[in-house]
Amino acid sequence: MKKFTLSLLMAACTILTLQAQQRKTDVFKTKSGKEVKFTCIKHASIQIEYDGRYFYIDPVTGLKPETDYTTFPKANYIFITHEHPDHFDRLALTQLTSSRTVAYANKNVAALYSHACGLKNGDSISITRDVQLQAVPAYNTTADRQQYHPKGRDNGYILTIDGLRIYVAGDTEDIPEMADIRDIDIAFLPCNQPYTMTPEQLVRAAKVIKPRVLFPYHYSETPIRQVQFQLNGSGIEVRIRNYQ
Repeated sequence: MKKFTLSLLMAACTILTLQAQQRKTDVFKTKSGKEVKFTCIKHASIQIEYDGRYFYIDPVTGLKPETDYTTFPKANYIFITHEHPDHFDRLALTQLTSSRTVAYANKNVAALYSHACGLKNGDSISITRDVQLQAVPAYNTTADRQQYHPKGRDNGYILTIDGLRIYVAGDTEDIPEMADIRDIDIAFLPCNQPYTMTPEQLVRAAKVIKPRVLFPYHYSETPIRQVQFQLNGSGIEVRIRNYQ
């Protein structure tokens, strides 16, 4: 029995190690030369590490691969875009939360999750001296898709870390408000149908926002390399990570 239990433990550790090895981390520098590390977890789940602090965006345990957040560092801050289960997951939040964790979310999630501070489109706050957060619109515009993400309900976020500007779009199409999103260093834009953008919409959005680096995310089975091909020569660096 002891040998069997030990074998199970070793197998579980091997799986967790392989999952950790599959996570790709990208490193950027802030204006003062500090590192900001972006680790791809999956789908719309992102880990950001900066100056000893950990930020998580839409952490979920489900979807593939299953994720055990007890193996991750505890969150200093969590950002939730909206209440759909591939973005708002109580188990992930429980596993990541400590007594010092602060969560921010759209108003609907804040009504469901008492630990979250509710933000509406247009709200801006200074989280710390060197970290600012702005909630921006995220919604569907196509007539037969507006029920998925109605205008005014959900958030995208612009996170500014020591001058490094990061746009996480949330579930949205290429909405007119993107014309007001400027000076973005790193953008995460979604691409899957019928819930977010088509590859063509994502390309249009990228050309409006003009980020230095683009991570297509939330792309499911979309042939995402199309986006990389269509943006070739645009001056936007497209990095494909495992955000299916």
